[in-house]
Amino acid sequence: MRRTLNRAAAPVAGVLLLALALSGCSTASDSGSAGDYGTAQSEPAPAFEGDSSVDGGAVTTDEMTTEQFVPSEIPGEVSLNDSSRQVITTGYVTLTADDPIAASAKAIQIVEGAGGRIDGRTEQAPSNGDKGRASLTLRIPTDKLSATLEQLKELGDNASVQLTDVDVTTETQDLDARITALSASVDRLVALLATATDTAVLIDLETALSDRQGQLESMESQRRLLADQVAMSSVTLELVSVADAPTPEPDSFWDAVLAGLVGFGAFFTGLFFALGYALPWLLLVVIASAIILLARRRRRRARTAAESADSTPADGGSTEVSAPRKK
Repeated sequence: MRRTLNRAAAPVAGVLLLALALSGCSTASDSGSAGDYGTAQSEPAPAFEGDSSVDGGAVTTDEMTTEQFVPSEIPGEVSLNDSSRQVITTGYVTLTADDPIAASAKAIQIVEGAGGRIDGRTEQAPSNGDKGRASLTLRIPTDKLSATLEQLKELGDNASVQLTDVDVTTETQDLDARITALSASVDRLVALLATATDTAVLIDLETALSDRQGQLESMESQRRLLADQVAMSSVTLELVSVADAPTPEPDSFWDAVLAGLVGFGAFFTGLFFALGYALPWLLLVVIASAIILLARRRRRRARTAAESADSTPADGGSTEVSAPRKK
């Protein structure tokens, strides 16, 4: 009877052990969903350590102690050291170039020479007097951003630069703490899984381990994305031609007069080109009008000849007209 009770109590002890082990991991998995790393925890997640042994095919614990996890830096507390700050830099640069397509190729060489890469490239071919335009999405190493921008400015004129910095130090520290806690939880579950022999306990351990590993991979992916954004600044470079650049407004009376003369000349130049464009059509209209006029004249002559023929007698005699008698 006593052996039967021992055998029945073994699975129960294993389930209790699993519940105790998983309770220490629940704190680290509260925010495992993607995109939820921006909220800092007030306290780091605890991890449990203890000795386990196998007794009668079930997992039991002779002694279990809890050990508080202490990260290198408290989540939510930003270090005053500038070297440890995590900053994401994004920017927008506009340049006016004589040949935007050629300037785009040079910009790619500059960025790749600095250790960066090109994430996007759009080019528009020249048309209607426009020399085209180009748009590049650049990823530049943050520590070389200033020097690279200075080289890019030399590709054109009227440089317009706009940079934005976002501090993500708190988010990165929070993610590091959660990743460390989840890693310890996964290692603990792996150790329990290696010593457990009861089928029900094995299934529960495998389910919990799969859930923890999924959360850990999601957080590690988020951390890699943050690291890439911090290490490589994103800059959008717009290269436009001179024709696309805004026309400066006149600052004085004589500037206005000159602008008027330029507009006057441009008007007659446009009119001259318009006449040249319409000249072939005008010649076609003149030729068609001449043909229609000649056709009408021929019809009129034929009609006149027909009327003259109708008025002549058939016997060829002449018609005498008697003079009026005098009274």
